[in-house]
Amino acid sequence: MFWSKSFIPTLKENPQEAESTSHKLLLRAGLVRMLMAGVYSYLPLGLKVLENIQEIIRQEMNACGASELLLPALQPLELWQKTGRDKDLGQVMFGFKDRRGRSICLGPTHEEAITDLVRSQVSSYRQLPLVLYQIQTKFRDEIRPRFGLIRACEFIMKDAYSFDQDEAGLDKNYQAMFGAYKNIFLRLGLKIIITEADSGVMGGKVSHEFMVPSKDGEDIVLSCSKCAGSRAFKEADSLECPKCKIEMEKLNCIEVGHIFKLGTKYSQAIQANFSDASGKLKPVIMGCYGIGVSRLVSAVIEQNNDSEGIIWPAEVAPFDVIILPLDATDNDIMGLAKDFYCQVIDAGKEALLDDRDERAGIKFKDADLLGIPLQVIIGRNAIKDNTVEIKVRASKEKIICPRSQALAEIKRLTNIHGLSGIKE
Repeated sequence: MFWSKSFIPTLKENPQEAESTSHKLLLRAGLVRMLMAGVYSYLPLGLKVLENIQEIIRQEMNACGASELLLPALQPLELWQKTGRDKDLGQVMFGFKDRRGRSICLGPTHEEAITDLVRSQVSSYRQLPLVLYQIQTKFRDEIRPRFGLIRACEFIMKDAYSFDQDEAGLDKNYQAMFGAYKNIFLRLGLKIIITEADSGVMGGKVSHEFMVPSKDGEDIVLSCSKCAGSRAFKEADSLECPKCKIEMEKLNCIEVGHIFKLGTKYSQAIQANFSDASGKLKPVIMGCYGIGVSRLVSAVIEQNNDSEGIIWPAEVAPFDVIILPLDATDNDIMGLAKDFYCQVIDAGKEALLDDRDERAGIKFKDADLLGIPLQVIIGRNAIKDNTVEIKVRASKEKIICPRSQALAEIKRLTNIHGLSGIKE
């Protein structure tokens, strides 16, 4: 992609409306723009990051044997009345009547809708277990939208649902999702804390939250580093760890994932039943597994930034390499930059060529702001000395190498820094 042909409106200063670090950098790097409070447009780079996150999630969900579908955003309110959650979530639901007088809501979540679908299609134990998931937009009328994508009225979520005939099956699916979530967050370059949590209006007896420590996080987690695996608590009456009795650390966190053992709350209410091996009719046993996909864009930035801008982890970055010709009016420099751009593309990686007629200082600042893992700098030395400078964004390491060896050096650096996949 050539910068001049894309839409990357970077900002020099922090916008006044931005509260958190990620919100400032999302706006400054030209990833998103606000349409109204709690509602954002994803610009080209922001959309690429979002799609990269979605692809990681899809790979891990598919590896668990889950099948992707897409449920409607519009839902009949009567489904919610069957479970009683029309009252529990009434204040945050967007509701209206259509021209036929039907009460409709924009889905804040999809437990009712997925249970109704399974009710109509699954009738025998032979059709179980079943795990379904979607990546879809949700709508919640938040009282106070804030922190950009962290708390929004329109947001993207991955929600998965398991359907089993017994508790043993639920346990198996729950553990599979637990492991998949850890893999997802590891690949996203996130350090997470896993807490036992209150199931709240979702229902069920067991749930875990996946929290990202961040100074701008809205949730408080008490963490004990002494106990095995760093035991964490979402809520507690005191700072003393109940297991080892030492004082726990209080951490601000962002919730990025939540998994639940729902049991039969929804299947009983909506009558999603199956016939077991003996012919007895039973309610299916459910689990629910959510990830805040759009929220993850902010969470990754919160943990991966410095004073210059974003530092994208390899699998999340909108591009693998940014190429910086320092003088766009010099035909020789631009010719080399375009030639190297083609080499990188042919090697199987995504590259952004900053072909703008801007000062070198502006290009350097924007490159650091965008946080693309590798920067290839092509100036007059590339002509005079046949050399190219390569900068690693995360470590700020700089390597000057002969032009003929530049692509090989890119391959070496991508292997070191986790950017696998460049073809030989």
